[in-house]
Amino acid sequence: MKVLVIGGGGREHAIVDALARSSQVEKIYCAPGNAGIALRAECVAIGDTEVERLRDFAASHDVELTVVGPEAALAAGIVDTFRAAGLRIFGPTKGAARIESSKEFAKELMIRHGIPTADYRAFADYGEALAYVRAHTLPVVLKYDGLAAGKGVVVAQSAEEAEAALRDMLLDDRYGKGRVVVEEFLTGPEFSFMCFVAGRSVRPMPTTQDHKRAFDGDCGPNTGGMGAYTPLPFLTAGEEAWALEHIMQRAADALADEGIPFTGVLYGGLMKTPQGIRVIEFNARFGDPETEVVLPRLRSDAAGIFCAVADGRDCGPLEWDDRAALGIVLASKGYPGSYAKGLPIGGLDRMRGTVYHMGTRRDGDRILTAGGRVLFVVGRGATLAEARDEALADVARIECDGLFHRTDIGHEALEQK
Repeated sequence: MKVLVIGGGGREHAIVDALARSSQVEKIYCAPGNAGIALRAECVAIGDTEVERLRDFAASHDVELTVVGPEAALAAGIVDTFRAAGLRIFGPTKGAARIESSKEFAKELMIRHGIPTADYRAFADYGEALAYVRAHTLPVVLKYDGLAAGKGVVVAQSAEEAEAALRDMLLDDRYGKGRVVVEEFLTGPEFSFMCFVAGRSVRPMPTTQDHKRAFDGDCGPNTGGMGAYTPLPFLTAGEEAWALEHIMQRAADALADEGIPFTGVLYGGLMKTPQGIRVIEFNARFGDPETEVVLPRLRSDAAGIFCAVADGRDCGPLEWDDRAALGIVLASKGYPGSYAKGLPIGGLDRMRGTVYHMGTRRDGDRILTAGGRVLFVVGRGATLAEARDEALADVARIECDGLFHRTDIGHEALEQK
């Protein structure tokens, strides 16, 4: 079959890579793609939210399956548009994707259906929100009620920090015009639990943990993720089974009960607190960078899974490689703030493991930086320590003065071991 993948980052590179391993796939297109994806797929110069152009391309090129990567495309209603044209597409409808695009919608859904999460209040007025925060014990968690590329969350340790964040979100509209959800602060290790969901059918993927802070020791500003690893030694099989039943399955059932059944990847951003596992957030698509360490472990046929879910069918039991996977982001110096673009990258031909491109472009024979997060280097091994050693060895082979990376991805698990 011919397949179209929407997006142009590391997540989409991992999706393309998984599809390329399928015997069912003859041709892969990717819109817009990047320099690494171009080695596996034909890149198409269409933006991920140009919904009508993407629909027309899929129809005119006999595309039998479209797989959506970015949340912005889902929030723009790409699934609804494709389905109205009779095109098969993997991802949730705009209504079901609200579980990510509106934090308030997600919180209300969880409260109605008994899904464990932090207490909260939502505000549109800056003064009311500030008064509420000042009347409560710090720290508190402030979340912009909308899409913010993984950066619209602030853990305010002081009244001054809370005031600045609320001003950003409600007065200065840093992420757009929207409301703010104020949540109680929970403690414990966070982890990501992604599942293939087709209505009430929920099939789990291996749990992962990513690292949001820019620098070693979990210091510095929040990013879209600086690395990830799987499996997680701090979670027992019983805890994963509990989260599957009481959180992921319950969320899928809740959306089906409310007339907006979910099809695609439901992502639970969860925390193991002293009181039990709680939901921090839901996303309506593959996580990034979690996908880049999960899909390399997939032994089942990716195209078959995507087609079944897109058709609303149970994709069946999944097979996974037992080896650990750990990935490290190489980001542009200055990220998540301002950074230079167009710097040449050398050493990619010497990689021994897997490298996914996150923000690159080709200029003749050269690969250049083209984003904040540029490359994602994945190591594999019988243990997490072996996987990290392999990833760090490959990182050392990359030549680019404008990149930086964390050296301690997976430290929480490795220190526990």
